[in-house]
Amino acid sequence: MEIRAGGAAMDSLLAAQRAAQAREGAPGLRIRRDRLSRAIALLADHHDALAAALGADFGHRSRHVSLLADIAASIGALKFARDHLDRWVRPERRRVQPAVLALFGARAWIEYVPKGVVGVMSPWNFPVNLTFAPLAGILAAGNRAMIKPSELTPQTSALMAKLIASAFDPTEITVVEGDAVTGAAFARLGFDHLLFTGSTAVGRAVAKAAAENLTPLTLELGGKSPVLLGDTADMALAARRIMAGKLMNAGQVCLSPDYALVPRARLGEFLAAAREAVAAMYPGMRDNPDYGAIINQRHFERLTNLVEDARARGVEIVSLQPPDEDWTQQPFRKFPPLLLVDPPDGALAMREEIFGPILPVRTYEGLDEALAVVNARPHPLALYYFGRDTAERRKVLDSTRSGGVTINDVVMHYAMEDLPFGGVGASGMGAYHGIEGFRAFSHARAIYRQPLLDLTGMLRPPFGAGLERMLRRALRR
Repeated sequence: MEIRAGGAAMDSLLAAQRAAQAREGAPGLRIRRDRLSRAIALLADHHDALAAALGADFGHRSRHVSLLADIAASIGALKFARDHLDRWVRPERRRVQPAVLALFGARAWIEYVPKGVVGVMSPWNFPVNLTFAPLAGILAAGNRAMIKPSELTPQTSALMAKLIASAFDPTEITVVEGDAVTGAAFARLGFDHLLFTGSTAVGRAVAKAAAENLTPLTLELGGKSPVLLGDTADMALAARRIMAGKLMNAGQVCLSPDYALVPRARLGEFLAAAREAVAAMYPGMRDNPDYGAIINQRHFERLTNLVEDARARGVEIVSLQPPDEDWTQQPFRKFPPLLLVDPPDGALAMREEIFGPILPVRTYEGLDEALAVVNARPHPLALYYFGRDTAERRKVLDSTRSGGVTINDVVMHYAMEDLPFGGVGASGMGAYHGIEGFRAFSHARAIYRQPLLDLTGMLRPPFGAGLERMLRRALRR
């Protein structure tokens, strides 16, 4: 169902979903599995059309990246939820205090119940995955959903709206299309939970809008995710994995390695290994279907400004594009992979999230110097460490804060469906994936059953010696 702008129309959709939830109650496991299965079938049956829409929105995007990161990853998340739903929904028994009450039949437990209607604001860089992967937890928890996809990927957004409308009743899931004005109005709706994925700046505005209704939030933002290479890192392997993660989707990944910290004595080794890794993955780039384009001209110009700022500061710029390719006349907005060697803290590339195929490479003499660079910045969405030294690895983990960590690779912790995915501080709040997603979109309702034998009469006036004895025990050190 396509709805464009109009706060009244969105209010009506929300009211209809809320009324359906109140009328039908918390859905049983059969209904939840059916909704998850319908979402899986939608993606599996239309994967080629979705990949084509993504390619059209980007101008050029690797079909394999779309099928792997947007479609297959979403199907994996939905299947994981469907396969583990029985265990997730079980009531969770808790201890009774004082324990003697349990001997007489007192019981305490938690039931995870649906929150109601969840709003999802998904971004443009992985518009399918960052819509459907959250739906795994949302649907498993028994909720209904309203989705506002990005206006920067209009063909993908329109196709998702059409496919969802064909597979779901509007009271189950519906899609609201529109521009930033629609997005702002969407964030002000009185959802029972709101998930936003996007930039930190927009995340602040969404949080402010959601505060009007005290809407619980999950914010998946960004940040400058560092890669720290230790002295014991396998430089050739590290370079292959770092550059593969950096150039995936032309660097337009919230978890993309944003800058690398390399031991000063091994800088030349890393630069050579990075060049070799890129040449092996992309022997040609300009007309290579595996090398993606930048989403629009504004972002292309933003990346150009980052490079020009570095050049004006005298930073060494290492180009990894094939030397015989002329990119001045290209049909798409492809941007060449570049390394910026030791840019100063004041450089734009060290102050802004890059979101493109540019990798600043900072050198350091000792681990403490590298950690100081990381800790001088807001907490990132991810941190990556390469090395074999277990003591050094432990120090990196203990001395930093980040949403998640991958050791000896990049991005891969996101692919572990049984690990929570989320940020910390400026990189976000809350987490989802797996059971954490189910619980994020559920209300943990505490339930206590008192025995019929009246054992707590001493807690009612008139107070007497029995309560005095209990208080003396309770107030001991």
